[in-house]
Amino acid sequence: MALKDRLDARRRPETVETTPSTGGLSVIAGALIEPPAAAAPAAAEETVQKTGRVPATLSAAKTAIDTLLVERHADEIDITDRAGVRASIARLTDEHIKASGLVINRLDYGHLVDALLDEVLGLGPLQPLLEDSGISEIMVNKPSQIYVERHGRVSLSPMIFESDAQLRQVIDRIVSTVGRRVDESSPMCDARLRDGSRVNVVLPPLAIDGPCMTIRKFSREKLRPEDLLATGTATADVLKYLRAAVRSRLSILVSGGTSSGKTTLLNILSGYIPTDERIVTVEDSAELQLRQEHVIRLESRPPNVEGTGAIAIRDLVRNALRMRPDRIIVGECRGGEALDMLQAMNTGHEGSMSTVHANSPYDAFGRLETMVLMAGADLPARAIQKQIASAIDLVVQVERVRGGQRKIVSVVEITGLTNGEMQYQELFQFKQSGVDPEGNAIGVHTSTGHRSIHMDHFDERGEALQTSIFEPAVALV
Repeated sequence: MALKDRLDARRRPETVETTPSTGGLSVIAGALIEPPAAAAPAAAEETVQKTGRVPATLSAAKTAIDTLLVERHADEIDITDRAGVRASIARLTDEHIKASGLVINRLDYGHLVDALLDEVLGLGPLQPLLEDSGISEIMVNKPSQIYVERHGRVSLSPMIFESDAQLRQVIDRIVSTVGRRVDESSPMCDARLRDGSRVNVVLPPLAIDGPCMTIRKFSREKLRPEDLLATGTATADVLKYLRAAVRSRLSILVSGGTSSGKTTLLNILSGYIPTDERIVTVEDSAELQLRQEHVIRLESRPPNVEGTGAIAIRDLVRNALRMRPDRIIVGECRGGEALDMLQAMNTGHEGSMSTVHANSPYDAFGRLETMVLMAGADLPARAIQKQIASAIDLVVQVERVRGGQRKIVSVVEITGLTNGEMQYQELFQFKQSGVDPEGNAIGVHTSTGHRSIHMDHFDERGEALQTSIFEPAVALV
């Protein structure tokens, strides 16, 4: 959406709405408003510093400055020049303050300029939440209700949208940047922000209480294996084994529930791939952030307005086979592409990786089998199971435990197929012993005592491991 269209869309009269969930508070493009109170000036200033709230009188000022911005600068503002846009907004703000005789302190002046800048260049009330590095997920249930996840815990944010129209404007701005659309005829959409954060949108009539949006933020800094150690997600022994598995080209499946950290772990594991290998990534919405140089990134495409032109992940996986890849990384298997991925792993593309939604490694095998059937291939169950057992070498189960921490809870090797049942052995597990007073899971990562069946393979590939990493750290019962 062009900047002029964005500004013209805001020509409507603005009103200050109140909702029970915020105790009579509303928002000016990300800055909270509260009715003037007969509090002491020092107390009022302290409230502003703690909550970011600004006096309600600024609502009229924001509306007036919005109007000036549309009338004078809608055609000339360069959205790539953030400093220039801020200078223009500050100049119009100074002009309005002088003309109206508005009395405003420096703190409120800064909030007003920032709020207007977020409306023009950012995502309105969401912009402060996106810039907060402690927030990992933003959940807009409806315009007047926004939840955030901070350090694994979900809480209600004081930020709200003024109306459905303001939220729709932000949604249109997001989806238009990646060439997608969302409207009443196509009310669901997956998109992404420029930093790779995942966005899901649902509009009425499917969303009964108004437009809703979920943003899963991605860290601006690419996580490294050391970060997994620092957060207790894994131990040094687990990472040594996973490094050897990736570098020796074992095919790996990362399994887990929603928001358990599958894509994050896949990103970190891909960092172990040697830099001289050609990698092709296939995703529904591009999220992987590989460090290597020799990488081709492919992204699926939804249907156009006429309902044609869709490119599914399965089509991209088949095309990737013609691109001379050393490894194929499928962001997530959800359907028939599982069959093409398994065939790739079995035909010279060992070391490929993907993720799947499942509650356990055993459930992951069942899901793979179901997804292969979704491809429409009329294959007997035994043939499918044999394909899985031959293609997948390793399943890494991740889980969000009590308290919100992400953990690698199980590392499992596939050992074969016997009487139609997948045979596997668990090498590492997270053994939870309880919960601390703050509600966080207490436990320890330990080996199970089973030795990897790939030790000779590791030696042949120059990735020798010490057998001591497979000795249990605690007694298992």
